[in-house]
Amino acid sequence: MTAGISRTPYGPWDVIVIGGGPTGLATATLLGQFGLVVAVVERHHDLYPLPRAVHLDDEVYRILHQLGVGEEFAALSRPAAGLRLVDAGHRELATFTRGRTTAAGLPQAYLFDQPDLERLLRQNLKNHPEVSLLGGHELLRLDTSDPGSVTAHVRGPDGTPVALRAPYVIACDGANSTVREQLGITRADLGFAQRWLVVDVRCEDPFDAWDGVHQVCDPHRAGTYMRVGADRHRWEFQLLDGESAAGHGRLPALRRLIDPWARTVPDDRLTVLRCTEYTFRALVARRWREGRVLLAGDAAHVTPPFIGQGLCAGLRDAQNLAWKLHAVLRGSAGQDLLDSYESERRPHATTMIRRATALGQLMTGGGRAAVPARRTLLPVLARSRTVHRRLLDSRTPALTPGPRIRRRTPRPVRGALLPLVRVPGPDGELVLVDRVLGDRTVVVALPGTDLAAVPDALPSAWLTVDPAGAEGERLLAGWLRDAGVGWVRVDPDRVISAAGPAGVLR
Repeated sequence: MTAGISRTPYGPWDVIVIGGGPTGLATATLLGQFGLVVAVVERHHDLYPLPRAVHLDDEVYRILHQLGVGEEFAALSRPAAGLRLVDAGHRELATFTRGRTTAAGLPQAYLFDQPDLERLLRQNLKNHPEVSLLGGHELLRLDTSDPGSVTAHVRGPDGTPVALRAPYVIACDGANSTVREQLGITRADLGFAQRWLVVDVRCEDPFDAWDGVHQVCDPHRAGTYMRVGADRHRWEFQLLDGESAAGHGRLPALRRLIDPWARTVPDDRLTVLRCTEYTFRALVARRWREGRVLLAGDAAHVTPPFIGQGLCAGLRDAQNLAWKLHAVLRGSAGQDLLDSYESERRPHATTMIRRATALGQLMTGGGRAAVPARRTLLPVLARSRTVHRRLLDSRTPALTPGPRIRRRTPRPVRGALLPLVRVPGPDGELVLVDRVLGDRTVVVALPGTDLAAVPDALPSAWLTVDPAGAEGERLLAGWLRDAGVGWVRVDPDRVISAAGPAGVLR
C-alpha cells in the first residue's frame, strides 16, 4: 500500500505502532517518510507532560535530522559540557571535559527536556499525512492468528472497541509492554536493580555549580545532577532501605539532598515538577520478534541511566527497523531481513546496558572500602587521554562487525556508521552528508573505483568523495584510506553493510 490511498480513520494500514512516545513517534515518522501508511496507537490523549529522558548523543541527533527536527531540537537543547565525579562531600575526584565538536561541527552530546522533544515529534507528524496518531486509544489485545496480518483490538476514546489490521505491528509501549506480556516474551536480567529518587525542578536563577553532569560517588547515597535546559534541573539519588519518594515529596525534605547545588536559591524560586521513585534495571527481551510483531525501545530493553542511553537505544531501534520493514513491504527483501534487526540491535543494546551498569557500580559499588581507592585512582584516570576519550567518545560499537579490512585499522568498517560530515549539496552549499544519501542504500567511494567491483551497486546511488574537495569530502576520503578500503555500501540507517578495495570484491 502507498501514501495517498483513501482510508477511514481506522485503516487500512501498512504498519501499526503501539505507543506514542519518542520511539513510537520516530518509528512512525521514518516509515511515513518511506511512503508507508502508519497508525500510532497511544493511550494518552495529549502529550505526556513529565520529563523522563534528558540526554542523547550526536549519533542519535543525526537521527533527529533524518526525522526533520534537527534544527528545532538544537534550539531547545544544550550541549553537555562533560562529566565530573565527586565524593560524598562533593569534592572533585575527576573531571572529563567535553570541549570539541564532531567533524560536522556538532556537539557530541545534548541535554534536553523530553516533553519538548515529544512536542517536536508530534508537530512534525503534520508533515507526514501517511501517519495517523490515534490518541486516547488503548490496546486490549493482538490477534496473530492470520498468517498474513496482525489485528490490534483497541478501545477507542469513547469506549467503543475498534479492530485495526496491518501486515506488521511494532510494540513501542514501554518497559511494562502490554504486547510483550501478551506474547509471553520474558526478559534476561543483566544483574542490576537499584531504587532511585528522580527529581525535576524548574528554576530561572543560576546555580553556583559546574555546568556539566555531576556524578556523586558515595557508597552511602550515590547521586547525579545536571542542568538540562535554561531553567530545568534534574537530580537522581539512590534511595536507602525504608525510604520512598513520599518522604521527599515537598521542597523542605528535598533541601538536604539538592542544597549542595541549590543552596543559594530561595525556596520560592524553585518549582518541583516531579519527585518520584524509579527502580533502575538492566533487562533485555529474549526475543524481539514474534512473527509479524516486533519490539522496540523500552519494550525490548531497559537500561540504567548512568550513560544516558535509554532513549538513544530506542531511536536507534527505530532507524534500524524502519528501512527494513519498508524493503520487506515493497517486496525488495524477504521477511528474513527482519531477523537482522534483533541480531544487530540486541548485542549493541546489551553492550550499552553493560556500560551503564559498570558506571553505576563505579558510583555505588564496593562500600566504604572503595572510597580511598576512588580518591586515589580517579584523579590518575582523569589525566589519561585514553580514559578521557573512552568516557566521552560518543561513538558506539559497530553492529555485527566484520573483520578489519587491514590489521592496523582502528575499528571494523562493516557495521559501523558512516562518519557524519558536511559535503557539497545539489546547489553547491555545504550540507550534512545524510541529506545527499537520502533514504536509499548508497555506495560511497574514492575516485577511480570500478562500479563493477561493488555488489548490487546502482549508478544512481553512488557518491564519489574528492580527496582534494571540500573539508568533509577530504575527511571521508581520509577515513576510507585509513580503513584500507576504496568503497563502502551505506544502508538507509547510515550503517555500512559492505566494504572493499577499489576493483576487488570483498
